[in-house]
Amino acid sequence: MEINILAVGKLKEPYLREGIEEFVKRLQAYTRVNIIELVDEKIPSNPAKAEKEGIKQREGVKILESLSERAYVIALDVKGKPMTSEGLAKSIKNLQIRGYSSITFIIGGALGLSKEVLEKADFRLSFSPMTFTHQMVRLILVEQVYRAFKIIRGEPYHL
Repeated sequence: MEINILAVGKLKEPYLREGIEEFVKRLQAYTRVNIIELVDEKIPSNPAKAEKEGIKQREGVKILESLSERAYVIALDVKGKPMTSEGLAKSIKNLQIRGYSSITFIIGGALGLSKEVLEKADFRLSFSPMTFTHQMVRLILVEQVYRAFKIIRGEPYHL
């Protein structure tokens, strides 16, 4: 199984980068993880609604161009379906059983994901009804993927 994290924007905070690197290192025992960063669009101060939509559209085009046709695509979306850690583990295991060898998680930029990206996704996942920075979500995601593989293997961690 290969896990791809397609993220808009660069990781700026060293503490987030260090945390992500640690979980990616731990995940090497279970799966290959690829983090693909796409350049985010500059957001002007006080953008109009149309400007925001244009930014999401341009970022969406970059995301769609970067997707593999073979991967199962999960978009992280506050309006998506919430799931427990055990539920995520079960979903990953079921995808493996169904023959998927690659899962791509999409993390949008500061303004979220375009309608086209959300429609392309096989599943829309919400971590919480709260809003997190797209950079923070990256750390939460790799930790939850690591936790899922520990659960799948029946190894202690999620207690």
